[in-house]
Amino acid sequence: MAFGVTDEGFVLKGFDVILAESKARTRAALGDGVDLSPTSPLGKLLEVVCQEDAELWKRMEGLYYAQFTATATGASLDLLGDDAGLPRQDGRRAGDVTLTLGGGAPGRTYVVPEGTVLLTAGAPDVRAFATTAPVELTAGAPARTVRVLALDPGDAAVPAGAVNDIHPEDRARYLADWPPATLTVGNAGPFTELVAEDDDAYRARIIALPRALWTVDAVKQAALRVPDVIDARVSDPLGGIDVTQAYFGGFDFGGRTFSDERRIGEPYFAEIAVAHRGLRPWDTRPGPGGATVTGVRDLVAQEVDRVRPIGVHVNVVEADHIDIAVRAEIVLAAGFDGPAVIARVRQRLTADIGRLRLGDDVLYARVMCAVAEQPGVDDVRRLHLRRCPPAFGRFGFGSVPYQLGTVEAAVGESLAMGPTEMAVFATDPGLSSIEVVTR
Repeated sequence: MAFGVTDEGFVLKGFDVILAESKARTRAALGDGVDLSPTSPLGKLLEVVCQEDAELWKRMEGLYYAQFTATATGASLDLLGDDAGLPRQDGRRAGDVTLTLGGGAPGRTYVVPEGTVLLTAGAPDVRAFATTAPVELTAGAPARTVRVLALDPGDAAVPAGAVNDIHPEDRARYLADWPPATLTVGNAGPFTELVAEDDDAYRARIIALPRALWTVDAVKQAALRVPDVIDARVSDPLGGIDVTQAYFGGFDFGGRTFSDERRIGEPYFAEIAVAHRGLRPWDTRPGPGGATVTGVRDLVAQEVDRVRPIGVHVNVVEADHIDIAVRAEIVLAAGFDGPAVIARVRQRLTADIGRLRLGDDVLYARVMCAVAEQPGVDDVRRLHLRRCPPAFGRFGFGSVPYQLGTVEAAVGESLAMGPTEMAVFATDPGLSSIEVVTR
């Protein structure tokens, strides 16, 4: 068997193989009668030396896979990103904020949604943070602590008591029917945690980078530099951006080629669909006293303006984020906890579907593997994929007609996505129906 760098990748030589080869060489040198048992001094010495060699082989394996974006991690991935011109995004401050309900009505639950923007009102530089989970408040439990994450990268200190207000637009959107109940915000301690961009998110952005120098790809690359943007697609059917397309110079109208028809300075409009995941809102939210939160749309437009050709105007639109859910019956082996298995299934589907890009179909086989490969699952029956209506704030029309309710595909049928549609596993557990049957 070949070890090291092979056509199939790097094949690791394990400790057992190294020890067996070492013992064979020792017997060849000292004779077959030499004592190499585990309790002998020479046997112990060989085990220690072979253990060092095994660690060296592991190190060589790590160095080999550090050369590739799909397998590199940490500092190695940073180097690959720097080579591609896409450095890892700076870390963001994170910490705990306490939300306190005042004057709540008995029996009513007040919900502060995930992604609610909180501000450091009254500070010299207003900073914006977003909640990372929904918060439910009642008159009996009026205070809850939630983790928040800064919308903008940076390691500037956040002292205690700095986060003390809700963005006016979010207050009007989410708290309009709260009065006479009130909501106060405060962080008891300073924010000391700095959350860096994780390897999976950074790797996905590097893989999505174009590997050519054409202008269309430059526009896409500019969009990918914006935090929370995971993919983008430029729609340029007439070639106004990319004049390298094959039909330029191929048409002759009265002695003038088609590529000469568009003169520098003549306006031309293209479109870029942007898919994003994160806490930053899509549209900019103006606020008093510098409390404006710049949305993903405007950040992408600013980056695209730096690379677009003269006379070409790129319209930034939000991609259609399509919630995907499932309906299935899973058969569990004896001794496994049903809710725990379902939680692992949801986590796996969130990760697998989260790796899809614009226009990628949700394959039935991929979802089936995600469910069937979970420990304790003996069988999966009547698995259906569901295409759900758009979530709040994300309405769009893709290649599939817009629907008010959930559309359920037949058993074995995949869900087709349009070129500007991004599949997202639905976080609402009520959209999926997973029944558990125990043998």
